[in-house]
Amino acid sequence: MTDQRSSLAGQVVVVTGASAGVGRATARLFGRQGAKVALLARGEAGLEAAAREVELAGGTALAVPTDMAHYHEVEEAAERVERELGDIDVWLNVAFSSVFARFIDVKPEEFERTTRVTYLGYVWGTRVALERMRGRDRGVIVQAGSALAYRSIPLQSAYCGAKHAIKGFTESLRTELLHDSSGVKITMVQLPALNTPQFDWVLSRLRRHPQPVPPIFQPEVAAHALLYAAQHPQRREFWVGGSTAMTVLAQKLAPALLDRYLARTGMNSQQTSGPPTGIANLWEAADFERDFGAHGSFDQRAKARSLQLWASQHRGLLVVAGAATGIAALRAVTKR
Repeated sequence: MTDQRSSLAGQVVVVTGASAGVGRATARLFGRQGAKVALLARGEAGLEAAAREVELAGGTALAVPTDMAHYHEVEEAAERVERELGDIDVWLNVAFSSVFARFIDVKPEEFERTTRVTYLGYVWGTRVALERMRGRDRGVIVQAGSALAYRSIPLQSAYCGAKHAIKGFTESLRTELLHDSSGVKITMVQLPALNTPQFDWVLSRLRRHPQPVPPIFQPEVAAHALLYAAQHPQRREFWVGGSTAMTVLAQKLAPALLDRYLARTGMNSQQTSGPPTGIANLWEAADFERDFGAHGSFDQRAKARSLQLWASQHRGLLVVAGAATGIAALRAVTKR
């Protein structure tokens, strides 16, 4: 933790979607490292509460109300951040929206809005960050992705499509930066199912309350992964949670089998037995008057740690340990 603080103290970090969920937990964690944190989101109550948490954690906070779907708002937000906090060192794209429904039940304007927020919001955030970082030849851009960037599931066609698009866009940009030998780094963190307010305020046409597909992790697990990625941007991608690793690998090995499995289980596994909340934040923020915080409704079922994340962060150590074990075993066999 000491090393993390020394490397991030005083750095200017932008977190989109910072009013709740993963963005909220991430902003708080960067504040704990002594960073200057700019919080971009629509909900005023959530932004104000998030800013207080960053300050209490030891950081400097700047709340900037922003709709990530609109490029001019994102550009104006970046200008304000650099004017008031200084040059942007790290930009984390986290903001998203979605619709829980069968594809045929999603209205065209709802699909378009989800795509603008969840996909184009990342594109606009990346663009305004890159425009500023490129001239300085330094900076880090972190994309909060999802296992659904590799494997789509039913009832989330707009969200899954956007996550796939983010992955493709990021890979394209990464090759351009490598071609230019740029000092700007970009990395992506593929996240598992998380206990965030998303499932309490997402626009839903389901008869029952939507839920993340178990296993469920707390948003702080994602926040620690995003923090680590910001400090190790030479890694092109991080997987968080054993479920993410298994999903990605299963999609590569047996996609057709996964199609059939999700056709049987994907509908029910994303719904609880209770009714939906009736809240929808697709067009307007749900947290203008009420602060939802970082956590959703599944605290009792959510995991606070990920062994797979630890292994990903210490894979060099694990390789050395594995090699040492193998050598020891070979020596034992040779002696026999």
